[in-house]
Amino acid sequence: MSLTGTPFLSTLIALSVAAVALPLLLWSRLRGPRILRVAARMLMLLFAQGTAVALVFVLVNNSNNLYDDWDDLLGTGSHVRQAADLGADGTGGIALERLPRVRQEFTQAEGPGMHAAGGVRVTQLEGRVSGVHAEVYVWLPPQYDDPAYRHRTFPVVELLPGYPGSAKSWFGALRAHEQVLPLMRTGQVAPFIMVAPRTMLLPGVDTGCANIPGTVNADSWLSIDVPKMVMDNFRAEPAPQGWAVAGYSAGAHCATKLAVAHPDRYRAAVSLSGYNDPIAERTSLAARSPALRERNNPWVLLREAAEPPAVALYVSGQPGDGYEAGVALEQEAKAPTTVHVVPVPKSAGGHTMALWRPQVVPAFRWLTAQTGRTGTLKGATPRAPSSGGSTHAALASGTASRAAAGRRP
Repeated sequence: MSLTGTPFLSTLIALSVAAVALPLLLWSRLRGPRILRVAARMLMLLFAQGTAVALVFVLVNNSNNLYDDWDDLLGTGSHVRQAADLGADGTGGIALERLPRVRQEFTQAEGPGMHAAGGVRVTQLEGRVSGVHAEVYVWLPPQYDDPAYRHRTFPVVELLPGYPGSAKSWFGALRAHEQVLPLMRTGQVAPFIMVAPRTMLLPGVDTGCANIPGTVNADSWLSIDVPKMVMDNFRAEPAPQGWAVAGYSAGAHCATKLAVAHPDRYRAAVSLSGYNDPIAERTSLAARSPALRERNNPWVLLREAAEPPAVALYVSGQPGDGYEAGVALEQEAKAPTTVHVVPVPKSAGGHTMALWRPQVVPAFRWLTAQTGRTGTLKGATPRAPSSGGSTHAALASGTASRAAAGRRP
């Protein structure tokens, strides 16, 4: 039975109701020795508590798209078939342009949000460079199947979740495709192909989107294998101008790092409540040694780059949760690198989906400007002088000033 499926949730609801009813019906009707009656009552209480905890966990998990399946939850599944040393560029010396085109089979994805806004499709991808075998979700913009656009290519944004986090989260909890669909139809947001690859590749640890020989090649999975699959199967624009990457929390760190490390593969990155030093995520494999931390810290990569990368970064965060990381990047950046820091005040909420959901549209408006498709956009990254009188959604979308970001609620 699927961890996130309706049958499992329905079963837990039924068991929780039964767990409440049993003590009410049987508490005073139990017969036999005192010790057996006490034991039976204790079992009923434990059963009630256990089903309640399980139900709450499943509701929270489904709402936040933390764990996709039992293997993710129990830490028993691996999506890494091999992890060869691929060298500094992550290709292992493979001439990527010579790799044969592979047609993938896609099916309708299941779960919350997967049937909305035209539907999300999923495929199982065998990473020919990284050695990772995992699922990738794809959503196509409304123009993609329009005959008027049949000869057009489309920009792409890779969407990365936090840790733990499901690749479905941008479509499920954040409802990104539902939010931007009407704006794409009116030309206010570019018609991006949205691609959400699995990032939980090893049990019980965050890969940090790093290449670690003998362990995992997460960087090559995200920046080489997944883009190659998209180019093989869809009318996608070539890198880097038509490509961006976005993430929240641990996925935000990955997005920034991938863009800074690979300006030949990405033009822009969006970071929502991210960090620079991988050690901020205690389970990150990229934090296991000082050398790994430096190689996967976007601030260090900017500081030590022989030439400033031609990438644009959108970094939003609250004081103590992403804001300082963005300021550090902004201070280190040199042209042509640009960093747009969006302060979010503490009053907007905590490190949750409720904070990031209202930031989706502003981030996509900014991405639209970066890909050169401003269309009818005016003021793609508006700044408000104050957070006074703002709604929770407005605060969370990052329209508050830097001064307001530092105020206590």
